[in-house]
Amino acid sequence: MGINKLLHLKNAKRVVVKIGSGVLTLNHGLNLDIIETISDQISRLMDGGCQVILVSSGAIAAGVKKIGLERRPDGIPARQAAAAVGQAGLILSYDRAFERYGKKVAQLLLTRDDLSNRRRYLNARNTINTLLAWKIVPIINENDTVVIEEIKLGDNDNLSAMITLLMDAEILINLTDIDGLFDRDPRIHPEARLIEEVTTITRAMEQAACGIPGNLGTGGMLSKLKAAKKLSKAGIPMIIAGGRNENILSRLVAGEPLGTYFLPGAKELNSKKCWIAYNLKPQGGIRLDRGARDAVMTRGKSILPVGITHVEGEFGMGAPIEIKAPDNTVIGCGLANYSSADLRRIMGLKTAAIKEVLGSKPFDDAIHRDNLAITVDCYYR
Repeated sequence: MGINKLLHLKNAKRVVVKIGSGVLTLNHGLNLDIIETISDQISRLMDGGCQVILVSSGAIAAGVKKIGLERRPDGIPARQAAAAVGQAGLILSYDRAFERYGKKVAQLLLTRDDLSNRRRYLNARNTINTLLAWKIVPIINENDTVVIEEIKLGDNDNLSAMITLLMDAEILINLTDIDGLFDRDPRIHPEARLIEEVTTITRAMEQAACGIPGNLGTGGMLSKLKAAKKLSKAGIPMIIAGGRNENILSRLVAGEPLGTYFLPGAKELNSKKCWIAYNLKPQGGIRLDRGARDAVMTRGKSILPVGITHVEGEFGMGAPIEIKAPDNTVIGCGLANYSSADLRRIMGLKTAAIKEVLGSKPFDDAIHRDNLAITVDCYYR
């Protein structure tokens, strides 16, 4: 593990660091000592020529403590209000800490809308690139003060993966209140074993992760595995490590074998396909027959109407939709060339019949392969 991790960290010119609520907060509020030491370590990475993007949780948790609530609120308005209270203190604490090391910070609050709209997605990337060029630390969080379920990114594990993909970063370091991925919850089972290196995320790992929740945040260990799977498809590694460990970032960069290292997979998705797969919210879906499933998963083909057996939902031309295998397993996402109404009329038909049924044939394929992102491994082979 040390050699692989050392190569990725030593040579990295752009790193995303995600720090969770469980690390950032104490019973009385924000853990200012952690904010101080993280700011110090990030500043040293920057002084060494590395660009660092920080995805920071903690706004809602800080607000909960500041307001005096006993736990994180369940209702959306209450969470939004808690985030509004906590966000100001969170960014001010970072501003003061980084200032001591001669660094400036900038705050970016994002929602799914910002990343699902292609123009806003690219504008966000341009803004962050400019901040990095100015040697300013972008501190990113989900905009919890206005977010609703329809535009929610889910959690900051997911957001940090999205930012890593958006910015073409070379590695994601996910700092949490547990020292890595264990085969069971180490807070309950003292005999739990740390998994130091992961080549492939298995169902057994996911099942074990379901029993390791987060304390203050929305994302437990399972959400971190989902983030690692997304990055693997883009050929990007990830590390989960204990954020409370002394000088954790500096020790990781020095090659010390801490936490769990997720090896990068072969790069299967380019930047546009990552955007389609992980930033867009599907508005419907189609189910494929076996032949079409094999064609798209193993030969990189487009989806033709003849291979579609079922259309779900109502959507327009150009909408993002789920792609499902014959057993209804979601295998990817793509941009539809036809509306749901038209697809229902032409599904199962050969391309030559499209014009006869619809009166015109603007496209041969239902989804072109350039607009199709397969997000599962080719386990059907």
